[in-house]
Amino acid sequence: MTQLEARPQAGDTVTGASPGGVRSKGLGGNSVGLMGGAVIGVSTVAPVYCLTATLGPTVSEVGLQMPAIFLAGFLPMLLVAFAYRELNRAVPDCGTSFTWSVKAFGPRIGWMCGWGLLVATIVVLSNLAGVATSFFYLLLGEATGSESVAALDGNKAVHILTTLAFIAVATAISYRGITATKWVQYALVGLQLTVLVMFAFMAVTKADEVAGSLDFSWSWMNPFGVESFAAFTAGLSLSIFIYWGWDACLSINEESTGSARTPGRAAMLAMVVIVASYLMVAIASQMYAGIGEEGTGLGNPETSDNVFAALAQPVMGSGLGVLLFTAVVASAAASLQTTFIPVARTALAMSTYQAMPASFAKVHPRFKTPGRATVFAGVATGAFYAVMSLASENVLIDTIYALGLMICFYYAITAFACVWFFRHELRRSVRDLAVKGIFPGLGGLMLTAVFAQTLYDIRDPAYGSGSSVFGIGSVFVIGVGLLLLGVVLMLVMQRRSPAFFRGEVLTKETPALVVQD
Repeated sequence: MTQLEARPQAGDTVTGASPGGVRSKGLGGNSVGLMGGAVIGVSTVAPVYCLTATLGPTVSEVGLQMPAIFLAGFLPMLLVAFAYRELNRAVPDCGTSFTWSVKAFGPRIGWMCGWGLLVATIVVLSNLAGVATSFFYLLLGEATGSESVAALDGNKAVHILTTLAFIAVATAISYRGITATKWVQYALVGLQLTVLVMFAFMAVTKADEVAGSLDFSWSWMNPFGVESFAAFTAGLSLSIFIYWGWDACLSINEESTGSARTPGRAAMLAMVVIVASYLMVAIASQMYAGIGEEGTGLGNPETSDNVFAALAQPVMGSGLGVLLFTAVVASAAASLQTTFIPVARTALAMSTYQAMPASFAKVHPRFKTPGRATVFAGVATGAFYAVMSLASENVLIDTIYALGLMICFYYAITAFACVWFFRHELRRSVRDLAVKGIFPGLGGLMLTAVFAQTLYDIRDPAYGSGSSVFGIGSVFVIGVGLLLLGVVLMLVMQRRSPAFFRGEVLTKETPALVVQD
């Protein structure tokens, strides 16, 4: 069977596989369409949360060039999205990066690519739960007018217990199936986007009334206006982080209508909505608040970690300002729930192909979800957050800073996997050369450059919380340590599952799918 003959077409459902090919896993098919997939992609990115957490730090790095940096960060994501789309058309498997990199480069690189996705997602889940808790109490404080209620977040025991409750609820919704996930997300994403449009409109219309406000300038869109390459790289790393998560659209490919094509289109639609939202809010915020280091200025270090908390009431008033806090809670909570999708389905795929313990391959007979993997992800997230919070706030902060390293790691491998997987097709047409070769290759090279520069920068103890281990920055120790932990676990699994690592379970051969129209 040739490669082209092996590929399912839009609307096809995988019912089986020959030895060495991809396998059906029992997930509920035809559950999510184009709009549902795009909504899940936007939700996983958590645009409102990302904006409130990164507007300040990005301005501190690149100043007025913040909108340009948001565009620059979008470029490698867009290029990598072409890789995801084309690979999904050929191999619509919920293991996504893991499965595709195994097909391209073999079991060991594929295993490490899957590990990068898993560990990055667990860290993000714990962070999202913590953010949801903080804004939940901030919202309650604003709604009740009680400072003591808002101060409950400062009580470590209350904070941890509330965070674990958020994780438990998100796990339960994800456990009950992709359909339940989809309808919850329609409401939460709709709320986020509506509030962002309201905020941007009101910020622009009130800009002339505020000291320190700025008139729009097209120079803000010029990435070459950044003062230094180090500042550009730091800003780009932040920008890449705020786009992370759109690939959740691809993780539900086996549950989508038209599994070969719909998820890729959903990812592209989600990315367009995300970049438009980011540019709209970045420009509006900069026009209203400016980049000063005092008051509501975006460069104020006292408000940089939560810009919307400082701008909500001045821009939207005391009444509507509560909506912005509500949107941040909704953003973090929605992303917390959908981020379980890629981690659970990657674990399901790795287990199905004998790269992880067999227990994770179990699919719930009623809900058609990877129930065991979803619960394990929830328990691991809760345990990680509780331990890190009790151990040291600095460790928790530095773990979040190390995320960019892991994100660039598995995205870059996936991009290069596309080029290598389709290497024999690149001469067929200009389109194939561009979308299967040039675009993914450029995206992979850009992310590799960011990975290398970040690896160099985070050795400095001043990076992140400012803590160090034997004179080496703790962000470096955590980031590299988590990747090395993956190597150790891979060696353990190699002893337990030699067939996978010999290339006998999921081979580099053409995927021989048995499809049903």
